[in-house]
Amino acid sequence: MPMSRARVARRIATAAAYGGGGAGLLGGAVIGLLLTEVQLARRTVGGSEAAPPTADGRYGSAFAAYGDAGAQPVRLAFLGDSTAAGQGVHRVGETPGAILASGLAAVAERPVDLVNVALPGACSDDLARQVGLLLDGPDPVPEVCVIMIGANDVTHRMPPADSVRHLAAAVRRLRDAGAEVVVGTCPDLGTIEPVYQPLRWVARRLSRQLAAAQTIAVIELGGRTVSLGQLLGPEFAANPREMFGPDNYHPSATGYATAAMAILPTLCAALGVWPDADSEESVLPVADAAAAAAGASGTEVASAGSGGGHRGRWALLRRRMASGGERRPEAGVSALT
Repeated sequence: MPMSRARVARRIATAAAYGGGGAGLLGGAVIGLLLTEVQLARRTVGGSEAAPPTADGRYGSAFAAYGDAGAQPVRLAFLGDSTAAGQGVHRVGETPGAILASGLAAVAERPVDLVNVALPGACSDDLARQVGLLLDGPDPVPEVCVIMIGANDVTHRMPPADSVRHLAAAVRRLRDAGAEVVVGTCPDLGTIEPVYQPLRWVARRLSRQLAAAQTIAVIELGGRTVSLGQLLGPEFAANPREMFGPDNYHPSATGYATAAMAILPTLCAALGVWPDADSEESVLPVADAAAAAAGASGTEVASAGSGGGHRGRWALLRRRMASGGERRPEAGVSALT
């Protein structure tokens, strides 16, 4: 299965790079059934139409008092869909942006300025607009950007090659501007409770295909990815009532904290402030690493250099937290303003 997923992911990523189509292994009729099922599921559980809390601002201001007096605040940007925006929770400190800004401030011992341009309901084709908001205005370019995108691409039947192409264009613009980029890849839609078998299996397959293809594109542009998988791991399958919010569709505060704590080490490592000694590492061809990460929630993939052409590139696969979340950073998750 991993090798098969690797081939499909490489095919999608290649189609994205060269302008082809590519709808994965599943036909449009099946994807249409999945879309209908997910829409019915959202109506069944009610959905969440409330605007997410606005988490923009400075976190960790206290560190400016005793840290390096010349150090400027880290500028952190969030892009993506409702998950990146924090839809489904009601307090600023429960959003993934606030959690990660607070955690990064604690690890780096520097204040962090957060700007979140994510849009609930967005697909990957909205990333160009979001990147423009960050790069075309008067504010400095973010030092690091977190992108969480993909679920709506699956449910809105966007061809995966188109989805990956939009993501790659956004990552390229951000990298060319000097920003580090961390992408939380497409989550596993098979964890949505009201989606029943066999479409639950279809949702999982489509999600993992897209996540693996996203990983290939991001790594080859110099970014890093973290597999969100089941947002993240067995906890969501075992404790859906705790990990999902009241609408059973978006994560709860506990769910967002779990996802954010899986991303935090990679976010910090992108800025050189996280020790690598605690990680389990292996080096694989990019497509194989992407396929392995898509089936293992919480796994980071980063470039390990190149070795002989486009298909010869290698990736570093890291497990910074144990499966199921036993090993987590101890950084605080409350907003530090």
